[in-house]
Amino acid sequence: MFDYIIVGAGSAGCVLAARLTENPNVTVALLESGPADNSVLIHCPAGLAVMANLGLYGWKINTVPQPGLNGRSGYQPRGKVLGGSSSLNAMIYIRGQRQDYDHWAAQGNPGWGWSDVLPYFKKSEHNERGADALHGTGGPLNVMDLRSPNRFGQLFVQAGAQAGYPVNPDFNGPTQEGVGPYQVTHKNGERCSTAKGYLTPALSRPNLQVFTNAHTTRILLEKKRAVGVEFVHDGHLKQLKCQGEVLLCAGAFQSPQLLMLSGIGEHQHLVENGIATQHHLPGVGQHLHDHPDVVQVVHAPQLTDLFGLSLTGAMNTLKGILEWRKQRSGMLTTNFAEAGGFIKSEPDLATPDLQLHFVIGKLVNHGRTLTWGHGYSCHMCLLRPLSRGSVKLAGKDPMANQLVNPNFFGVRDDMDRMIRGFKMARNILAQPALAQFGGRELATTAGAQSDEQIEQVIRNYGDTIYHPVGSCRMGNGALDVVDAQLRVHGLQGLRVVDASIMPQVVSGNTNAPVVMIAEKAADLIKAVRKQGGLCS
Repeated sequence: MFDYIIVGAGSAGCVLAARLTENPNVTVALLESGPADNSVLIHCPAGLAVMANLGLYGWKINTVPQPGLNGRSGYQPRGKVLGGSSSLNAMIYIRGQRQDYDHWAAQGNPGWGWSDVLPYFKKSEHNERGADALHGTGGPLNVMDLRSPNRFGQLFVQAGAQAGYPVNPDFNGPTQEGVGPYQVTHKNGERCSTAKGYLTPALSRPNLQVFTNAHTTRILLEKKRAVGVEFVHDGHLKQLKCQGEVLLCAGAFQSPQLLMLSGIGEHQHLVENGIATQHHLPGVGQHLHDHPDVVQVVHAPQLTDLFGLSLTGAMNTLKGILEWRKQRSGMLTTNFAEAGGFIKSEPDLATPDLQLHFVIGKLVNHGRTLTWGHGYSCHMCLLRPLSRGSVKLAGKDPMANQLVNPNFFGVRDDMDRMIRGFKMARNILAQPALAQFGGRELATTAGAQSDEQIEQVIRNYGDTIYHPVGSCRMGNGALDVVDAQLRVHGLQGLRVVDASIMPQVVSGNTNAPVVMIAEKAADLIKAVRKQGGLCS
């Protein structure tokens, strides 16, 4: 019998496990469907390219066919390993805009405004630049400038400045707007996932038990209280019980799926899938949304100091392997998306609504399609899409993937902003700092000049930038799933702590905000215990 059971050892679950077991009198079980994070491909930053190409340590999820993508099914990589997606991602440290969190609070979520969440961002962070009013030191998540940056990251920043955008050395500083280098979650030349930063130092604690390759199949309910979980481990169906709370940290796809498999969701949908309703909660799986993204790729075969497939590229990579193994420095410390920007699709907007990721290689089909030669790429994504989709069950088999429908471009305004953003990104790439090298845009996008042609490029080649949120939305409305304490409405002993609770996606990458959510959740849970209770 544990005090707490955490389902999912990802960006949130590792944080919760570490924080809750700081008290030696609290016992925690942490269940992860995937394996331990032992692979060098996880710890070597550039290993993300191999993992993406081969589909390693992920759930292998695709969306249902998207009308907004001309009927294509989108790619949705999510981590299935200790650390979750923080063990697979591009390690970019972005918090979003203060207005994001003030909006959350205004939607009926007291305690989630910018002034409320900033202390948790600072608590989680060890920024190697040092502490100030907005940044912390001493936290488990190491944040740093790239150890061995490629020269083309700075050239992209110069191109952005030539296009008229301000240079911003800190996207998590007083203002987000501008172009600049990204800070990354690295430490000593290695990836700093939440497994590495939070969980690994806690593994020796006797009050923490971690189960890997443990696939949770449902939450056990007694009347309206969560009392444990059922899971498959070593080929056997097992159960764990808790006297406190079940903490669901399975992410924007699995958290709503697990609720529905447990009989918590919209009654008619549960009945259609042969599941007895334990608790009618119609918002479960609704409001899914994500940052839609499109990539422009420039072919520049003479630029062999960029990543690419060639004899010179192979020799560079071999040298990089030796340097990384010996000194934890060199080209393999890259996160590939070394620089970027936050810009406005319309000048009168209060804050940026577009994000750029400049990649020091040719990125085609999420890195799953290899192309010969060298070059660079620029992602452009929409930060505050209006389109909303859903996560639904494909049946009652807990081992099956769910039906993921982000409903990309379901609202016309999303496409209009993407078209403007596409042209703005192309303009940056055309500036002298980059144009001097004579690269050429790949034919898949180069012919698109009119708005109508650009729209078809986006529909034919656009997809996600890997930031799904909102499917267990926080709020006090009829279609909200959790309250401002992250407790599932109408149930006891059950919280959701991950990106699925976001009322609206943050204006940037989602890993750092999920770490913040888990840090705050740990304090919410500790406060209940301090008041003499184990669950709420």
